[in-house]
Amino acid sequence: MNQEYYDAVTKMEEMGVNAEYIQGWQGGYVHNPLREEQRLNEAYEAGYEDGKAHTTENFGNWTK
Repeated sequence: MNQEYYDAVTKMEEMGVNAEYIQGWQGGYVHNPLREEQRLNEAYEAGYEDGKAHTTENFGNWTK
């Protein structure tokens, strides 16, 4: 398991980050394809882009 991935997801969950953002971040991090268009939303897309970039700087913008 990738420790960076595990630590980031754990931190997001502890912070109460939006679930859609987390799912997007996870998908982007492992380079999964985007969801189908009708299931996309702002939080998911932001998470996906951050995950692709392997950045953890924007988690706080998506807390509940």
